Amino acid sequence: MAHLFISAAHKSSGKTTVALGLCAALRNRGLAVQPFKKGPDYIDPMWLGLAAGSPCHNLDFYTMESDEILSTASHYIDKADIGIIEGNKGLYDGLDLDGSNSNAALASLLCAPVILVLDARGMTRGIAPLILGYQAFDRSVNIAGVILNQLGGSRHETKLRAVIEHYTDVPVVGAMARNRDLEIIERHLGLIPSNESQAAGERIAVIGQTVAEQVDLDTLLDIARRAPLPRGSGTWIGDAAHTHDIRIGIARDSAFGFYYPDDLLALERAGAELVPFNTLTDTVLPEVDALFIGGGFPETRMAELEDNSALRHAIRDAIEAGLPAYAECGGLMYLARSLTWRGQCREMVGVIDGDILMHERPQGRGYVRLSETRDSLWPRPEGSASEIAAHEFHYSGLRNFNGSGRFAYHVVRGTGIDGKHDGLIYKNLLACYTHQRDTRQNRWTSRFVNHIRQVKYASRSHATASN
Repeated sequence: MAHLFISAAHKSSGKTTVALGLCAALRNRGLAVQPFKKGPDYIDPMWLGLAAGSPCHNLDFYTMESDEILSTASHYIDKADIGIIEGNKGLYDGLDLDGSNSNAALASLLCAPVILVLDARGMTRGIAPLILGYQAFDRSVNIAGVILNQLGGSRHETKLRAVIEHYTDVPVVGAMARNRDLEIIERHLGLIPSNESQAAGERIAVIGQTVAEQVDLDTLLDIARRAPLPRGSGTWIGDAAHTHDIRIGIARDSAFGFYYPDDLLALERAGAELVPFNTLTDTVLPEVDALFIGGGFPETRMAELEDNSALRHAIRDAIEAGLPAYAECGGLMYLARSLTWRGQCREMVGVIDGDILMHERPQGRGYVRLSETRDSLWPRPEGSASEIAAHEFHYSGLRNFNGSGRFAYHVVRGTGIDGKHDGLIYKNLLACYTHQRDTRQNRWTSRFVNHIRQVKYASRSHATASN
């Protein structure tokens, strides 16, 4: 159960680069590395998963209960040689004043030693009170080491090491020189997704080699292996079902790639076989009972999406004929009539009677709470939570909407489609700006699969009766 929590004093300190490098460097040593990311995020986990060679799993207090976090982390760490957990923002940053959903709270819950990545630009003696303050703020958090980042040279490193050794008891386990070769290009949602970058593997290899040279991996492994087991435990819900009676076509390409591994597993556990298709190159849909088009950056591939008119027409015809479909954010954009970005307008699928416009600033950002309307398509199980906790992050908005105005959700917190509603319904299509996660309070995957079954077997019964 060896594990480490990679955090920082503040955002943009380089912790993602360090976490990527650690995953790659430890994997190169022949270790089975299991990555995790705190909070709602798709892009960093894609990079972490690629570096580790294992899907990255999200741990989020907003959508998960503490025992779910424990069971998820324990299940996957137990299968690996080491777990690497990357925080978001700074160590003590979080939504609540009491810090109950902070990175520090997650590290404490998981009994994970914290390695603090410090952007050392312009710092010398002042680094000591920073470390001492972080130690003193919450004694339950084990700050087991620091990695100095963005160093100006060997003299700078020597000074910092001397200061830290003199004033603190925290070991310096790494010293990273300033290096532009380690930078990953960013876009409005953060890093460029690894599924868009053909050079992603090469960049990870460079980062991994650099971390192996500038970080004391042996000391880090010793710290990780001495970490206590997490207190308490949850119950793992189980792996995927062995039999599937439903086939779901899932868009997997450089335009659409935002899917949580746990959600995909939950779809399979509910009895669905996931059949990938490529919106850029496939001209026909596979034989499926439903479609799932997740988030991504369709605006960056909108010319290719428009050019593939055969698949656009096939998707539109299938949904018009009643094929169940679920679309999130980028998927919603793709299903609209058109997409406009940077002065260019491209034709999309057109099953949603409205147009998508990309803006310069976020139109919806952060955590979301939704309550279901009576129009909700998916069967609602007994004892379901009255509200759904989820998240959104989109720069686009829907305009010129001429649809029926049927929505699955009222927005309690967040933006959704129009500030009041989300989950646009058209025939058997549900399209949201909100990204849902399959957790105890929101088993959306089984509800979606059950809806698909109802439609599928109702159609068969109708066909049999007609014959």
